[in-house]
Amino acid sequence: MIENAPEFADIALQAAEAAETNESDVAVAENYAEAAAAISVGLAALASGYAERGIGAAAVGAIAEDDDMFVPGIVMTVLPETLVIFAIVVIFLVG
Repeated sequence: MIENAPEFADIALQAAEAAETNESDVAVAENYAEAAAAISVGLAALASGYAERGIGAAAVGAIAEDDDMFVPGIVMTVLPETLVIFAIVVIFLVG
């Protein structure tokens, strides 16, 4: 899936260039842009979940050993979720 990302970008750029000549191509370019935005948020969420699985397990183990590790454990668990927040912010800025 990730290997095809440059192809998706090339298709979106070609559609944007073609959009200058035809209104139907504008609609196609907008659809490609929306698809690219959805893929980017989906991949960011997938990466966030992948990162959180190990961090969450380690945080629970640390909290079981020492109650003072609760706040650092929560902070470290929430950190990967900022990837998704940044992806959504970028979508709003670009789109």
